[in-house]
Amino acid sequence: MVIEITTPVRVDQIKNLSVGDQLVITGTIYTGRDAALPRLVKAIQENRLGGMDIHLEGGIVFHSAVSIAGIGPTSSNKVEIEESIPALSKAGIRIHIGKGALSPKTVKALQEFQSIFAVTPPASALLTQRIVSKRVVAFPEEGMEAIHELVVREFPVIVAISQGRSVYDKVRRKSDDGP
Repeated sequence: MVIEITTPVRVDQIKNLSVGDQLVITGTIYTGRDAALPRLVKAIQENRLGGMDIHLEGGIVFHSAVSIAGIGPTSSNKVEIEESIPALSKAGIRIHIGKGALSPKTVKALQEFQSIFAVTPPASALLTQRIVSKRVVAFPEEGMEAIHELVVREFPVIVAISQGRSVYDKVRRKSDDGP
């Protein structure tokens, strides 16, 4: 069963999601990666978000750049990205979209702030077709790594971390055991 999510995302919707759930998202998604996400967190910490046209409560952040070639997930466990997840979740982001296993500390923060992590297949052509409109909303000097606001229709993702559980737990245990 595919679950339809429309932004803004409510906390009660997050509480009902489990690892492995398939979602399609319609509404606004913000993008950001290594260069822009730490700057966004700094703006939150310095109480400067009000001067930006960004609405985090019930929001979604996709760990991606936006280029003429399309969009696709980047590794969410890069230090600059993963360190932004707790602060953004606390600020109201409900869904983080990217790829890769996250640390137990980040899994705990997602649970504490009632957020989830979802993955999407690295299929840029499919994802790009789901964009209805896009615009830069912060840090335009970062080029394709600026914070973009995307309006999407039926954007496909799969829940990878929810309620303190991670799809990567089994993978991590197997890799910890050795070959």
